[in-house]
Amino acid sequence: MNEFELIANLTKSLPTNQNVLVGAGDDCAVLDFGVPDKLLLFKADAVVEGLHFTKDTPPEKIGRKALARCLSDIAAMAGTPTAALVTIGLPKRFEPEFIGKIYGGISALAEKFGVAIVGGETTANPDRIFISIALLGTVLRGKQILRSGAKAGDAIFVTGELGGSLAGKHLEFEPRLAEARWLAEHFPIHAMIDLSDGLAGDLRHILKAGGVGAELLKTAVPVSRAAKLQARTSARTKPAFTAALTDGEDFELLFTIAGGDAVKLLDAWKREFPELKLSCIGKIVAGGGVTIRDKNGARTLNEHGYVHFT
Repeated sequence: MNEFELIANLTKSLPTNQNVLVGAGDDCAVLDFGVPDKLLLFKADAVVEGLHFTKDTPPEKIGRKALARCLSDIAAMAGTPTAALVTIGLPKRFEPEFIGKIYGGISALAEKFGVAIVGGETTANPDRIFISIALLGTVLRGKQILRSGAKAGDAIFVTGELGGSLAGKHLEFEPRLAEARWLAEHFPIHAMIDLSDGLAGDLRHILKAGGVGAELLKTAVPVSRAAKLQARTSARTKPAFTAALTDGEDFELLFTIAGGDAVKLLDAWKREFPELKLSCIGKIVAGGGVTIRDKNGARTLNEHGYVHFT
């Protein structure tokens, strides 16, 4: 049973109540507590030593990544983060100075984005460090963007460049909070997700939620320099385009918008965010599945993103 099969099994009969607008299955839960102009966003995420970072990772970057992952999910729904709780599990023999620097990394990023750290929990863990963060945020009522709104004919966009994140980006990425709020304010975005598990995996979440398919143009997918360099310098490394599809931990925004708005969006984006690349990589189609088109024709996308327990 892989990660997504397990999630489906665990969440099929969870209790709910009248405050829940969106529960399990999107980037954040969306809750309504009657605030006239705002909804509440709620997200939890974890990083684990040996999986998301190594013993040699600078502690400030460990803390930064732990919070940034949650911030990226708030961004995926066009929200604003507000307050976080931090749970940290530590082996019996730990270095207090090292743990203090982890919290320093959390705090520095929290201050940058106006997030209050309001408490949490410490616990023992037999052999490695793990950090879990629960993050609250808000979104303007009616401006929340879900995974489920993609429609046939939509253009598919992605910010930044993809692949090769282990070269450093996975520790230093910038959550796209300002960009996502700008998108929600100025354009009718149909669906959005952050790219944590790779384009090949996360695009399928949007397609499944919307009951649609997609066609990608291979030459339009923005492959990072890191992925290209890795492909050139190591015989064991996957091709650069495959890395862009599958590496994960890019934490860019993937979203869809009506095809008729695509050119207007690109022009406005270049004026607003001239230093951040925005690429139209394909279109949403009726039916299901993903095809990739290049100079040789079209093929079915067989690659998948990162999946735990596989």
